[in-house]
Amino acid sequence: MANEKKMVEQITSMEEDFAQWYTDVVLKADLIDYTSVKGCMVIKPAGYAIWERIQQELDRRFKETGVENVYLPMFIPESLLQKEKDHVEGFAPEVAWVTYGGLNPLQERLCVRPTSETLFCDFYKNEVESYRDLPKVYNQWCSVVRWEKETRPFLRSREFLWQEGHTAHATAEEAEERTVQMLNVYADFCEQVLAIPVIKGQKSEKEKFAGAEATYTIEALMHDGKALQSGTSHNFGDGFAKAFGIQYTSKDNKLEYVHQTSWGMTTRLIGAIIMVHGDNSGLVLPPKVAPTQVMIVPIMQKKEGVLEAAGALKDKLSSYRVKIDDSDKNPGWKFAEQEMRGIPLRVEIGPRDIEAGKALVVRRDTGEKIEVSLDEIDTKIGELLETIQKDMFERALKHREENTHVANNWEEFKDIIENKQGFVKAMWCGETSCEEAIKEETSATTRCMPFAQEKLGDVCVHCGKPATKMMYFGKAY
Repeated sequence: MANEKKMVEQITSMEEDFAQWYTDVVLKADLIDYTSVKGCMVIKPAGYAIWERIQQELDRRFKETGVENVYLPMFIPESLLQKEKDHVEGFAPEVAWVTYGGLNPLQERLCVRPTSETLFCDFYKNEVESYRDLPKVYNQWCSVVRWEKETRPFLRSREFLWQEGHTAHATAEEAEERTVQMLNVYADFCEQVLAIPVIKGQKSEKEKFAGAEATYTIEALMHDGKALQSGTSHNFGDGFAKAFGIQYTSKDNKLEYVHQTSWGMTTRLIGAIIMVHGDNSGLVLPPKVAPTQVMIVPIMQKKEGVLEAAGALKDKLSSYRVKIDDSDKNPGWKFAEQEMRGIPLRVEIGPRDIEAGKALVVRRDTGEKIEVSLDEIDTKIGELLETIQKDMFERALKHREENTHVANNWEEFKDIIENKQGFVKAMWCGETSCEEAIKEETSATTRCMPFAQEKLGDVCVHCGKPATKMMYFGKAY
C-alpha cells in the first residue's frame, strides 16, 4: 500500500518549482536512490536500463567509425597527472586522492580517475613507434570521480558513468577531422535517438577543456530555459604528446609527435531526457531510447481468456520492446505507473476488446487514445512509435526556437536574461575579460560559437569592441 500511495501522489508542478519537479520525477519514476555517500547515487534498474540503451546506440555508432573499446585503470599516480600543467590545474579542485593502501601509507598519492588523458598518454608512448601504428582510435566505458560541491541526480554527481574516447593520429588534420566527426556522431545521436535538438559549435578559450587546443560542444535547451552541455569533443593537438614523449617514426624516417583527441558523453543525458521531454505526470521517453516501448495492460485480467489474449498480443508485437503488466494492481494505478515511467505506448485489452477484435492504444506523449484492429496492430504500433519519435523532436525544436532570442545591444541582452528564458544570440569580441564581465553582471555564460555563424552586427554586445564571433549565451546547469 505504501508504494502504491507513493506512485499516485501528485508530483510538484514544473511551473511551480522546476527543480523540485525534476527531483520528484527522478525518485518517483524509480530511476535512482540516494546513498550514504554524499553526492553519489544508486542508479536503479529503470534508470540503468535507459543508460544501457544509450550505451548500445552510441557504441554501435562508434564502432561504425572504427572505434575499439579498451579499459584503463581507475588510479592515476600524482607524478603522471602533473606532467601536463594546464590539465592538472583544471582538474585540481575536483580530484579525490587515495593515500593509503590497506593499512600502509602510499609512497605516492593516487588520483581517482576524473578523466583518463594522462593514462592514455602513458599507454600510447609505449604503444606507438611507427606511422604504421597510427591511428589509435580507442574508447572506454567507465565511471569517473569529480568532487563536486553541489550535486543533483544525473546532472552533477561525484561519481558518474560515461564513455571517454581517446585517439592518436599522425597529423593535425586527421586529429581535427576525428574531433569534428565525433561531435557530429553525438549530435546525430541526440537528435535521432533522444529527440533532443542541439546546437553544434566551439567553446570559448575560457570554457575549453584543460589542456586542449579547441573544445567543440553540443548544447541543448531544457524545458525551463536553461542550457545543458550534452557532449564535448576536444582537439589536443600535440601538447599532451610533447609532455609525455609520444613520438613515432614518419614515412620520411623522422621522429614526429602524435596529435590527439578526446570526446565524451555521460549519464547526464538521462537528466536531459527528463528535462526536455518530461511533463507533470512524469517521464516521457522517446521510443528509440525507451527500454520498454509498449506496455500491454490486461483489463479484467481474471476473466477467462484475457491474459492469454495479452500474451498472444505480446508475441505479435515481439519486434518491439514490449511487456505485460499482469500484476494484481488495479488498472488506474497501472496507468499512472506507466505514465510516470514514460513508456511511449500503452495497449489496453479486455473482454470487450477481444470480442470486437481490437485494442485501445494510448500515446504517452499526447494522451491520445486510438482504437486499433488486432489484425493491423503490429503495423500500427510501428507507425505510432515513429510518429511519437518525430513529434517529440519537433516539439523540443519548437520550444528551442521560441526561446532563442537576439540581443543587439547590452540593454536588450540584460532585459532578455532578466525577463525571459532560453538562449541569447549576440555578437562577441572573443576576449575572456569581457566574457567574465558578462557572467558577473548577468549570470549568463558563453555556451558555444556555432559552426553555423550569423552576422548580427559589427560590435560586441557588451564592450562595443569589434566582434569576432556570434555566440550563444545562456544560464546553464
